[in-house]
Amino acid sequence: MCTRYLPPDQAAIEAYWRVMPSDPVRWQAQVFPRALGPLLRPAGAASPLQLAVGQFGLIPAFAKALPLKFATQNARFEGIEDKVSFKQAWRRGQRCIIPAAAFDEPCWETGRNVWWRFRRADGAPWGLAGLWTTWVNPVTGEQVNSYTMLTINADHHPIMRRMHKPDPKLGPDNQDKRSVVAIELEDLDQWLHGSLPEASALIKPPDAGLLQIEKKA
Repeated sequence: MCTRYLPPDQAAIEAYWRVMPSDPVRWQAQVFPRALGPLLRPAGAASPLQLAVGQFGLIPAFAKALPLKFATQNARFEGIEDKVSFKQAWRRGQRCIIPAAAFDEPCWETGRNVWWRFRRADGAPWGLAGLWTTWVNPVTGEQVNSYTMLTINADHHPIMRRMHKPDPKLGPDNQDKRSVVAIELEDLDQWLHGSLPEASALIKPPDAGLLQIEKKA
Protein backbone atom coordinates (compact mmCIF):
# COMPACT_ATOMS: atom_id res chain seq x y z
CA MET A 1 0.00 0.00 0.00
CA CYS A 2 1.14 3.54 -0.63
CA THR A 3 1.90 5.49 2.53
CA ARG A 4 4.08 8.27 1.12
CA TYR A 5 4.14 10.30 -2.07
CA LEU A 6 5.27 13.62 -3.56
CA PRO A 7 2.54 16.05 -4.64
CA PRO A 8 3.11 18.47 -7.55
CA ASP A 9 3.18 22.19 -6.88
CA GLN A 10 -0.03 24.18 -7.14
CA ALA A 11 0.76 25.69 -10.54
CA ALA A 12 1.41 22.24 -12.05
CA ILE A 13 -1.88 20.90 -10.66
CA GLU A 14 -3.89 23.86 -11.99
CA ALA A 15 -2.26 23.60 -15.43
CA TYR A 16 -2.54 19.83 -15.92
CA TRP A 17 -6.10 19.41 -14.68
CA ARG A 18 -7.24 22.84 -15.91
CA VAL A 19 -8.31 23.99 -12.47
CA MET A 20 -9.26 27.64 -12.08
CA PRO A 21 -6.34 29.47 -10.37
CA SER A 22 -6.95 30.17 -6.71
CA ASP A 23 -5.21 31.77 -3.78
CA PRO A 24 -2.04 29.92 -2.74
CA VAL A 25 -2.67 26.90 -0.53
CA ARG A 26 -0.13 24.85 1.38
CA TRP A 27 0.59 21.17 1.80
CA GLN A 28 3.60 19.09 2.76
CA ALA A 29 6.41 18.57 0.24
CA GLN A 30 6.19 14.83 0.97
CA VAL A 31 2.90 13.46 2.19
CA PHE A 32 2.71 10.77 4.87
CA PRO A 33 -0.34 9.49 6.78
CA ARG A 34 -2.14 12.34 8.60
CA ALA A 35 -0.12 14.98 6.74
CA LEU A 36 -1.85 17.59 4.57
CA GLY A 37 -2.02 16.97 0.85
CA PRO A 38 -3.92 18.31 -2.19
CA LEU A 39 -7.00 16.70 -3.69
CA LEU A 40 -9.25 17.49 -6.64
CA ARG A 41 -13.00 17.00 -6.28
CA PRO A 42 -16.07 18.06 -8.26
CA ALA A 43 -17.09 21.70 -7.91
CA GLY A 44 -19.98 23.81 -9.15
CA ALA A 45 -20.88 24.58 -12.74
CA ALA A 46 -18.39 27.48 -12.97
CA SER A 47 -15.40 25.18 -12.46
CA PRO A 48 -15.44 21.41 -13.01
CA LEU A 49 -12.75 20.78 -10.40
CA GLN A 50 -12.00 22.24 -6.99
CA LEU A 51 -8.53 22.14 -5.48
CA ALA A 52 -8.75 21.41 -1.77
CA VAL A 53 -6.34 20.44 1.00
CA GLY A 54 -7.05 17.59 3.38
CA GLN A 55 -5.58 15.08 5.77
CA PHE A 56 -4.12 11.96 4.14
CA GLY A 57 -6.22 9.45 6.03
CA LEU A 58 -9.99 9.61 5.68
CA ILE A 59 -11.93 10.61 8.80
CA PRO A 60 -15.24 8.69 8.84
CA ALA A 61 -18.41 10.42 9.96
CA PHE A 62 -18.64 8.26 13.09
CA ALA A 63 -15.28 9.48 14.45
CA LYS A 64 -15.62 11.22 17.80
CA ALA A 65 -12.15 12.76 18.05
CA LEU A 66 -8.75 12.97 16.38
CA PRO A 67 -6.31 11.39 15.85
CA LEU A 68 -7.91 8.13 14.80
CA LYS A 69 -6.65 4.97 16.45
CA PHE A 70 -6.60 3.09 13.12
CA ALA A 71 -5.10 3.70 9.67
CA THR A 72 -7.29 5.02 6.86
CA GLN A 73 -4.79 6.38 4.30
CA ASN A 74 -5.43 3.40 1.98
CA ALA A 75 -8.77 1.80 1.14
CA ARG A 76 -8.86 -1.67 -0.40
CA PHE A 77 -11.31 -1.51 -3.27
CA GLU A 78 -12.44 -5.10 -2.98
CA GLY A 79 -15.54 -5.06 -0.78
CA ILE A 80 -15.36 -1.31 -0.23
CA GLU A 81 -19.14 -1.03 -0.17
CA ASP A 82 -19.10 -2.90 3.15
CA LYS A 83 -16.06 -1.33 4.83
CA VAL A 84 -17.29 0.77 7.72
CA SER A 85 -14.76 3.61 7.30
CA PHE A 86 -15.21 4.01 3.54
CA LYS A 87 -18.62 2.72 2.47
CA GLN A 88 -20.44 6.00 3.01
CA ALA A 89 -18.04 8.04 0.88
CA TRP A 90 -18.09 5.35 -1.83
CA ARG A 91 -21.87 5.03 -1.94
CA ARG A 92 -22.29 8.81 -2.04
CA GLY A 93 -19.89 9.12 -4.97
CA GLN A 94 -17.39 11.25 -3.03
CA ARG A 95 -14.58 10.33 -5.42
CA CYS A 96 -11.52 12.51 -5.90
CA ILE A 97 -8.21 12.74 -7.69
CA ILE A 98 -5.02 12.74 -5.61
CA PRO A 99 -2.31 14.58 -7.59
CA ALA A 100 1.14 13.02 -7.24
CA ALA A 101 4.44 13.80 -8.92
CA ALA A 102 5.67 10.41 -7.67
CA PHE A 103 4.73 7.72 -5.19
CA ASP A 104 6.96 5.36 -3.20
CA GLU A 105 6.65 1.63 -2.59
CA PRO A 106 8.97 -0.82 -0.74
CA CYS A 107 10.64 -3.68 -2.62
CA TRP A 108 11.88 -6.66 -0.55
CA GLU A 109 13.45 -8.76 -3.31
CA THR A 110 16.92 -8.34 -1.75
CA GLY A 111 15.65 -9.42 1.66
CA ARG A 112 15.50 -5.86 2.94
CA ASN A 113 13.37 -2.81 2.32
CA VAL A 114 14.51 -0.84 -0.74
CA TRP A 115 12.25 2.07 -1.63
CA TRP A 116 11.28 2.43 -5.28
CA ARG A 117 9.94 5.75 -6.49
CA PHE A 118 7.45 5.72 -9.35
CA ARG A 119 7.06 8.63 -11.74
CA ARG A 120 5.20 8.64 -15.04
CA ALA A 121 7.31 7.84 -18.07
CA ASP A 122 5.50 10.56 -20.04
CA GLY A 123 6.49 13.24 -17.50
CA ALA A 124 2.90 14.02 -16.49
CA PRO A 125 1.72 13.89 -12.88
CA TRP A 126 -0.22 10.95 -11.53
CA GLY A 127 -3.93 11.36 -10.83
CA LEU A 128 -4.52 8.69 -8.21
CA ALA A 129 -8.02 7.47 -7.35
CA GLY A 130 -9.30 8.47 -3.93
CA LEU A 131 -12.32 9.13 -1.75
CA TRP A 132 -12.85 12.31 0.25
CA THR A 133 -15.01 13.47 3.10
CA THR A 134 -15.51 16.52 5.30
CA TRP A 135 -15.66 15.62 8.98
CA VAL A 136 -17.29 17.95 11.49
CA ASN A 137 -15.74 17.99 14.95
CA PRO A 138 -18.68 17.29 17.30
CA VAL A 139 -17.16 19.46 20.02
CA THR A 140 -15.83 22.52 18.18
CA GLY A 141 -17.81 22.41 14.92
CA GLU A 142 -14.54 22.62 12.93
CA GLN A 143 -14.75 21.16 9.42
CA VAL A 144 -11.82 18.96 8.38
CA ASN A 145 -11.26 17.68 4.84
CA SER A 146 -9.66 14.25 4.52
CA TYR A 147 -9.09 11.60 1.87
CA THR A 148 -7.98 8.03 1.28
CA MET A 149 -6.10 6.43 -1.61
CA LEU A 150 -7.75 3.41 -3.26
CA THR A 151 -5.72 0.24 -3.79
CA ILE A 152 -6.34 -2.89 -5.84
CA ASN A 153 -4.81 -6.36 -5.96
CA ALA A 154 -1.70 -6.47 -8.15
CA ASP A 155 -0.55 -10.09 -7.79
CA HIS A 156 -0.41 -10.45 -11.58
CA HIS A 157 1.02 -7.04 -12.45
CA PRO A 158 4.59 -7.34 -13.84
CA ILE A 159 5.98 -4.58 -11.61
CA MET A 160 3.62 -3.86 -8.72
CA ARG A 161 3.57 -7.54 -7.68
CA ARG A 162 7.27 -7.09 -6.80
CA MET A 163 6.48 -4.49 -4.14
CA HIS A 164 6.00 -5.06 -0.40
CA LYS A 165 7.28 -7.76 1.90
CA PRO A 166 6.08 -11.22 0.85
CA ASP A 167 4.04 -13.32 3.25
CA PRO A 168 5.76 -16.73 3.57
CA LYS A 169 2.43 -18.32 4.51
CA LEU A 170 0.95 -17.49 1.10
CA GLY A 171 1.79 -18.77 -2.37
CA PRO A 172 3.64 -16.61 -4.93
CA ASP A 173 0.45 -15.94 -6.90
CA ASN A 174 -1.75 -15.31 -3.88
CA GLN A 175 0.09 -12.59 -1.96
CA ASP A 176 -2.49 -9.81 -2.28
CA LYS A 177 0.17 -7.31 -3.28
CA ARG A 178 -1.45 -3.88 -3.55
CA SER A 179 -1.26 -1.10 -6.14
CA VAL A 180 -2.53 2.44 -6.43
CA VAL A 181 -5.07 3.23 -9.16
CA ALA A 182 -4.22 5.85 -11.80
CA ILE A 183 -7.08 7.80 -13.41
CA GLU A 184 -6.16 9.12 -16.86
CA LEU A 185 -7.32 12.53 -18.07
CA GLU A 186 -9.70 11.02 -20.60
CA ASP A 187 -11.38 9.05 -17.80
CA LEU A 188 -11.68 11.96 -15.38
CA ASP A 189 -15.38 12.65 -15.97
CA GLN A 190 -16.27 8.96 -15.70
CA TRP A 191 -14.39 8.69 -12.40
CA LEU A 192 -15.79 11.81 -10.78
CA HIS A 193 -19.34 11.80 -12.16
CA GLY A 194 -20.08 8.28 -13.39
CA SER A 195 -22.26 5.71 -11.71
CA LEU A 196 -20.71 3.28 -9.24
CA PRO A 197 -20.38 0.57 -11.92
CA GLU A 198 -18.82 3.08 -14.34
CA ALA A 199 -16.32 4.24 -11.71
CA SER A 200 -15.57 0.65 -10.69
CA ALA A 201 -14.61 -0.18 -14.28
CA LEU A 202 -11.61 2.17 -13.94
CA ILE A 203 -10.15 0.42 -10.89
CA LYS A 204 -6.96 -1.30 -12.03
CA PRO A 205 -3.20 -0.95 -11.51
CA PRO A 206 -1.31 1.54 -13.70
CA ASP A 207 -0.14 0.35 -17.10
CA ALA A 208 3.39 -1.05 -16.66
CA GLY A 209 4.61 1.08 -19.58
CA LEU A 210 3.78 4.26 -17.64
CA LEU A 211 6.00 3.37 -14.67
CA GLN A 212 9.38 5.07 -14.53
CA ILE A 213 11.32 3.63 -11.60
CA GLU A 214 13.91 5.26 -9.35
CA LYS A 215 15.49 2.88 -6.82
CA LYS A 216 16.53 4.37 -3.49
CA ALA A 217 19.38 3.09 -1.34
